[in-house]
Amino acid sequence: MIEYALGFGFTAISLALLLNLWRLVAGPTVADRVLAGDTMVTNVIALIILFGIQQSSTMYFEAALLFAMFGFVGTVAYCRFVLRGDVIE
Repeated sequence: MIEYALGFGFTAISLALLLNLWRLVAGPTVADRVLAGDTMVTNVIALIILFGIQQSSTMYFEAALLFAMFGFVGTVAYCRFVLRGDVIE
């Protein structure tokens, strides 16, 4: 049963990732593109977690945590650049 749930999860998150990619490319404003990039990071984290469950390995959970931290820092830095024009004061 877990195989079916994982297959459905992979399919749903992959579809969400494709839709986020479309919003990233066709977003009318910069804010839409930033939100699409941040949501893509969240979806990639979900894919890493699902793959970790499928492989029964804890290494993927640690990789997902690191990816989440870098995604947060990247989103904050990009938002500061958009708002102020400079990342480091």
